[in-house]
Amino acid sequence: MSHMIYPTTNFAATETMNIARGDGIYVYDDQGKQYLEGMSGLWCASLGYNNAELIEAAVKQMETLSFAHMFSGKTHDVGMQLADTLTAMVPVDNARVFFGSSGSDANDTQIKLLRYYFAAIGKPEKRKIIARERSYHGVTVAAACLTGLPINQANFDLPVEAMGILRTDAPHYLRGKLDGESESQFVDRIVANLEAMIVREGPETIAAFIAEPITGASGVIVPPAGYYEKVQATLNKYDILFWADEVITGFGRTGNDFGSTTMGIKPDMMSFAKQLSSAYVPISASVIRGDMYEAMIDPCNKLGVFGHGYTYSAHPLACAVALKTLEIYQRDNLFAKAAATGDYLQTRLREFNDHPLVGEVRGTGMIAAIEMVADKETKAAFPDGKVGYFGANACQEHGLISRPVAGSSLALCPPLITTEAQIDEIIDKMGRALDDTLAFVQKQG
Repeated sequence: MSHMIYPTTNFAATETMNIARGDGIYVYDDQGKQYLEGMSGLWCASLGYNNAELIEAAVKQMETLSFAHMFSGKTHDVGMQLADTLTAMVPVDNARVFFGSSGSDANDTQIKLLRYYFAAIGKPEKRKIIARERSYHGVTVAAACLTGLPINQANFDLPVEAMGILRTDAPHYLRGKLDGESESQFVDRIVANLEAMIVREGPETIAAFIAEPITGASGVIVPPAGYYEKVQATLNKYDILFWADEVITGFGRTGNDFGSTTMGIKPDMMSFAKQLSSAYVPISASVIRGDMYEAMIDPCNKLGVFGHGYTYSAHPLACAVALKTLEIYQRDNLFAKAAATGDYLQTRLREFNDHPLVGEVRGTGMIAAIEMVADKETKAAFPDGKVGYFGANACQEHGLISRPVAGSSLALCPPLITTEAQIDEIIDKMGRALDDTLAFVQKQG
């Protein structure tokens, strides 16, 4: 074993797979076995592996300008070009962009921008942030406070209360509904809970509401119809900003440019990473409305500097690869292609609705999850994550990389370049894995 401390790994079960190379939508381990990368790595390798154009863009930038920082008024062309290109794409008024290196640091930056902005307009008490149960927004200290998954908070002694993080209901009808409650009744109840909390806490103390348009690590939850419309109306009523965490759903994943477009959200702030560069180089982006930026200019000028930034903010290599990635998306009409392929993926996955182990198939576009249940009729969940991990390992044995999320759900998030024939391959491998998992469950009683 190496001396590595591994991320999001059981320290008692490290180095179980060694990925040696990748090409297209496939990766190969150090024994030469091929796997269809059904998770795009970690929801991120949208253009697959070994893309010659991205490699060329990286090499050219390294040869031209390998590094330049952006502190103290310095800049470089490729960073400015990326900011302008992204600003032209996002549904945020007169957007301004701050670049970092990960989704977690993008959300940390947003927290600081919120506090700076509200202090600048004379409302420093407006600092609380509403996040949902079972949410995922990162693992740095501040971002982990936003995250609502127990495994990301246990043993870390996170300052959730000190950060002013509030929790509201997860919009998962299957797991959150009351007996006899329709989807519309479920939506009305949890939005009413949200409003009651806002009133109880005091809207003058609440800065923003953060949500992934469609969740990732919490189980690929697609909220029922009308949920976001009613949430947005409630936030507007109380002057609370809508912060869309698009780290997973951004750039074609849901069959549109952004998850916000798919779900009918009008965000004030957006966080990006992952598919911004197809994960070839680490980069993130924190996007805010132009009027928020303008309000911060005067207090920043009085201090002499905006006291936030990273050494690698707008790293020229990352910006060059991201700029080429966005060019490929638009040139090749990949969002529309992903919508069509995504429809095919969702249709084929729903063939598993009749499988005796499957309780729910959910997703939109090129992101989905299959939830396995202990009782198909009652939809009773398994008591722990053992079945989910077995299912993911069964996929792996059949040459498909999936990921266990939310206990016993198997997530899929294939690259946007995946073809319908490769979707058929995913379905075949997933079907065999589900059968293996059913046999395991029955054997275990």
